[in-house]
Amino acid sequence: MSDPTPLESREAAYRDAIRAGRWRMLLVLLACAAPVIASYTTFYFIQPQGRVNHGELINPARPLGDPPLAHLDGRAARLSDYRGKWLMVTIDRGACEAACTDKLYKMRQLRTMQGKERERIERVWLINDDEPLSTMLMREYDDMRMLRARGSPLLRELPSGGDEADSIWLIDPLGNLVLRYPRDADPRKMHKDIGRLLKVSGIG
Repeated sequence: MSDPTPLESREAAYRDAIRAGRWRMLLVLLACAAPVIASYTTFYFIQPQGRVNHGELINPARPLGDPPLAHLDGRAARLSDYRGKWLMVTIDRGACEAACTDKLYKMRQLRTMQGKERERIERVWLINDDEPLSTMLMREYDDMRMLRARGSPLLRELPSGGDEADSIWLIDPLGNLVLRYPRDADPRKMHKDIGRLLKVSGIG
């Protein structure tokens, strides 16, 4: 068998470099995903004292679609704009009556209760109609992401357990739906759930 020509040697080296690059990329992706995988392992399997989560686990956690949404001023938006953060998401009408404002307040308090970890959490209100929001409400929750989502397929992807306005969902930094809470869920237990996920995931 003849020795490879210089061209063949370069081509072989190029193929080896591509394979090595692919393996390095795979290892990087696994390293990025490992903390979230660890958090799910803790929730789904490592429960020596029985079931520890308060919310309804989405088992298995599943990725959500990323259809276009809109900011209140009409600018384009998507949930992927907040990739890398844990998202607390709710759906409600723009009129946002008492039950709606109660949810927004609960979400704000839950984030605040996480202390220095709160910067890893974004709160998102998906508004399912075109009703105008009150100026007072927008000022009170000016650090919440308020996104128009009327008719969006995203609304159909979020399991509601009945009325979609009765739920608060948790989405992980990779865009996977993880937990659903009913509107009357105990905030103290929700706080523990979220705190545990933040602790074991280490990302976002």
